[in-house]
Parts: sequence; structure tokens; C-alpha cells
Amino acid sequence: MRPGRAPLLIVFLLLLTACREDGTGIKVTSLKLNGVKGVDAGQLQAALATADSSSLPWGTKHYFSRQDFEADLQRIVAFYNDRGYPDAKVASYDVQLSKDQSSVDITINIDEGQPIRIVELNFEGFDAVPPRRFEELKQRLPLKQGSPVDRALAETSREMALDELRDRGYPYASVRMTERPGATNYERIVTVHATPGTLARFGPIAIEGNSSVSDDVIRRQLLYRPGSRFRLSQIQESQRRLFDLETFQFVNIHQSTPEGEQPAVVPTTVTVTEGDHRKVNFGVGYGSEEKARGTFQWRHVNFFGGARTAGIDTRYSSLSRGVRLDVRQPYVFSPRFALTATGQSWWTTEPTYELTTEGGKLTLERQLARRGPLSRRSASTTLSLSYTHEWQDYAISREALEDLSFRDELIALGLDATTGAGQGTLSSLALDMRRSTADNLLDAKRGYVASIHLEQAGKLLQGTWNYWETVLEGRYYLNVANRGVVAVRARAGTVDGWGDQNLNVPFFKRYFLGGATSLRGWGRFEVSPLSGFGLPIGGATMLESSLELRVPVWGNLSGVLFADAGNVWTDPWAFNLSDLRYDVGPGLRYNTPIGPLRFDVGYQLNPIPGLLVNGELQPRRFRVHFSLGQAF
Repeated sequence: MRPGRAPLLIVFLLLLTACREDGTGIKVTSLKLNGVKGVDAGQLQAALATADSSSLPWGTKHYFSRQDFEADLQRIVAFYNDRGYPDAKVASYDVQLSKDQSSVDITINIDEGQPIRIVELNFEGFDAVPPRRFEELKQRLPLKQGSPVDRALAETSREMALDELRDRGYPYASVRMTERPGATNYERIVTVHATPGTLARFGPIAIEGNSSVSDDVIRRQLLYRPGSRFRLSQIQESQRRLFDLETFQFVNIHQSTPEGEQPAVVPTTVTVTEGDHRKVNFGVGYGSEEKARGTFQWRHVNFFGGARTAGIDTRYSSLSRGVRLDVRQPYVFSPRFALTATGQSWWTTEPTYELTTEGGKLTLERQLARRGPLSRRSASTTLSLSYTHEWQDYAISREALEDLSFRDELIALGLDATTGAGQGTLSSLALDMRRSTADNLLDAKRGYVASIHLEQAGKLLQGTWNYWETVLEGRYYLNVANRGVVAVRARAGTVDGWGDQNLNVPFFKRYFLGGATSLRGWGRFEVSPLSGFGLPIGGATMLESSLELRVPVWGNLSGVLFADAGNVWTDPWAFNLSDLRYDVGPGLRYNTPIGPLRFDVGYQLNPIPGLLVNGELQPRRFRVHFSLGQAF
């Protein structure tokens, strides 16, 4: 449609919309943007008020508005101008009204024109930054030589450069950007100018707003001291650490320097607001594996002062029940170390065994320091060392006990051949490391999580069992144009006994896969080596991976397509990538304040021959799972 005739159709659409008494208006069936090459099409569409409606019956519907559409034509031009395309324009647009006059299809043809590119990117005044850090900074900046002059990226680059100087001891630094023409009208030479200002150190620390928590407790959580070089990252990290104490509702650390002055000593003020020190939580729920469940939690976040925490956690479900007590000391040696003591009496029942655990664990945790200023993406790295001393009393399932083909192995495992029971003391030392940049622990949309678990039981630690376990896990979340999330997980583990593998690795440490958070084509603990009669009996090596595509559908409802792969093998370190079980399926998620409700249906692509479920050959190749929270 020629632009000159388009306003007449828009006026007609407006009059037609006004005549509708039900107020629903004319639905936008589709919105197409042709010619978009130099910018992100998803970001451009997200900036527009006009949007296409969902094709699903329950999906969100969008309706035509003349004012919004005319404003969108201007928004498109402004969007391109901000990203270095001064000649961009809407070449034409076509608004096709349906025959029944209830919907429209809109096509907008865009002529991007030639962008203004950065032919030379210079830096001045960054002598205060060490050469290696300066090179790393230039690599991190989103503004690059050869890219269009994007205003948003330019401002982000300026702030990152400013943060780097502030983290090098220059709290009064300033950074500005200038540009001048290149050889042609579509070339620019951009210079980033830095003025470091006065090199400063931290000065006196004032604390305000605390009542029951002493000044000393707050001071010891700070990662900076009077006299040390000023670092912005230490202020930000100290503020986060105070929040993590769970004692304060509000925390703010700010410089207390007079306006317009640049003293070499920077005083800071820590302002806090204390919350309720005692917290009680009740919860009830239902899942396809746990069935009905109930939880009760009590926490005291300033237990006997010192900002230490104490808690009681009780749970009851068909899978587990019991009580755990814990006390956490947030300051050990330095603010980066914390010590947690946990005691429990816990009962667990799985498809293949029942386990009663009584004992405790002592964990020393260290938050690893960040290098340089805090990045735009929140990141945390935790290293912990744990000592566990627990009494374990367990018995295999009745089905496994009655499986005569498993009798010899039952005896080899050190279990009573009549009752299938075993018991002993687990004494182990474990090292765990975890790094996360995920934006949300319950429903991540970007970032990654990587972890490693190393555990040694027995040997010098005594105890009944002697083994070495290694578990690695990685998760990655990619946000795709704000329209969906691609989530990937991989996890591998092996447990190896010192000497006799069977006698030195307890049955409850064997690996089983399958279930709501594992291979979803199978039920809980259904994927593992089988006995001669077809019962899963676990193994010493496991590998599993999952891929999910999560897409919003309507409001708080989203859809998921997933694929899982993995298996368990009998011997330690016996990974076999040619012997994997696969499943695929759809799922639904409904966001709630406590996390997404999840419904998944997994279908086995290659069933396990001879697998017994509830004493019979498995009757179907699909499993249904319902629970709270993402699968990973």
C-alpha cells in the first residue's frame, strides 16, 4: 500500500473499532517486519506497542490502535537512530483487513540505510589501570571498532570503564565519550576520555539503624577497612554479604564525602534496617513422586547475637520425613568464611531401598573473592569443606530381596541375605565448589551454574565404608530474544570403592536415574542395570543430560519441549556414550510466587528390555510428572 492511501484505511479501522460495543476491537493477527538485518528483530518488536496475537485459543490477543500504530512508525525510526542508523525509515506498510472485518495482518517494510560505523576506537587517561586489566576491559566493552555507533552500548561501555577506575582507587573518576567524523559521513572516530581524579583510601566507617545487632558484627562483614585502597567492588560485595545474613531488611553503603570535594580519605556510612529475627514458614504441596507433603521451618536469624542463625526444618512425605537442626556462624577467621553445624534424624524411602540416617555434618564455607568490579551479570563462587559422621540403617526393597538372581550380589554387598538389611557408620570428607551466574535459582532465564563434588569416605576417617566419589554438573540458560529460554544440563558421577567395590560402597550410594528431575520418560529410579529378573539394582557410574526449550504461551503459562539422555553402568568410570537411554516430551509451566508449577509427559525412545515396574514388565513407554520448580 502506498503511504499516501494508508491513513484512509487507518481512519476506517478506527471508526470500525469505535462501533464495536463489546470493546474487543480488531485483532492483530500478524505483524511482520521486513528488511530488518542490522538490529535485533526481537528487541525491535519488543519496543513496539503493536503486537501480533497468539495463535493458540487461550493465548494473549492484541488489538489494533491507530495512535499506537502511528507512534510505532516513529519508534522504529528512533530505534534505528539510537543504534547508529541515521537514514533508517519506514519505506511502506500494508494493513490487510480480513473479510469479516475482525482482524488485520500488518506488514512494515523497513529501509535501514547505511549505518555510521566506528572506524577507530581510542582510549585516553587510563594509565591508572594496569596494562593487563586494561586489555581485559577493552575486550569486555560492548562497543567495538567496526560496529555501528550504538548509544545504548556506548553508555554501557562508559559505565563499565568508570566502574573499573572506581575499583582501582579512584572514587571521583569521570569518563566521557567524544566522536568526530572519519573519512566519510558514515565513519566516526570515537574516543573514550577518562579523568581518574584523586587516588583515595577508605576512611572512617559510620553505622546507622542497627539496634540488637552490634556495630562490631556489621563491621566484621565488611571487606574493606580504614586505610585500605578504595574499591567499588568491595563496597558492593560488603553490601551483599550484609543482606545474606538475613538479619536486615535494608542495607546501603554510601560515600560520605562533601559535594564537589575530592578528599584522599573517603568516609563511608553503612545504613541498615533490622527485620524480624524469628521466622516461621509452613508449606503443603503435592507431586507425582512425593504425593502429599508438608513442611515446617523455624529460623532465628540473630541466635544468641552475632548475626548467627539457627533453624529447625521438618518434612513429611511418602519419600522422606524427619527433622534437621542447623546453626550457622557467619564469621570464622574472616568475613569470607562461615561455619555450619547440622544434625538430623531422617528417613528416606526409594523404590529400591529404605534408609534411616542419624548424625551430623560440619561445613566450612568460603565465598571466593571477585576480581575487579562487579560484572553486569551477578556471579557467585562458593567453596566448602564438609565432614560427615552419620549412622546409616538401610534395607533393600522386598522385590529385590525376593529376586533370587540377586541373592549372590546381595551377600557380596554385605547385606543380610534373609532381611536385606545393612547398617554402619558413614565417615567422610567432601569438597564442593559451585559457581553461578544464573539470574534466578528457581526459574533461571540466563547464566550458568557449574559444580563439582569430591568425597572420600573411610580410610583415615574410619567408618564402615571406604570409597571415593566424583560428581560434576553444569547448567546453561540462554534467553532467546525475550521470547523463550534454551536450558541445557549435563551431570556425570562415579563412585569407586577402595579394595572390594561391593563391600566398600553402601547400597544407598549406588546411582539410579529416572523421575521428575532426571530421565522423564521413566519413573523414579527405573534407569540402572537390572537384576536377572528385571529389577533396577543401581550402578557405580552415571551420566545424564537434558535440553529444554521454554516458551511463554499466555500470561503466567508457558510451554516446554524437552529431550533427556543418560544411563547408569555397573562398574566405576565405565562411561559408554553408545549405550544411552533417550526420552522426549512436552510440558507446561505455570509461574507462582514460590516457583513454577510443572507438568511433564516423557516418552521413551528406546525402552529398557526386561524392566519390571511394580513386579510386572513395564506397561507403557511414557511417564507423567507433576511437581513444583523447573526440572533443572
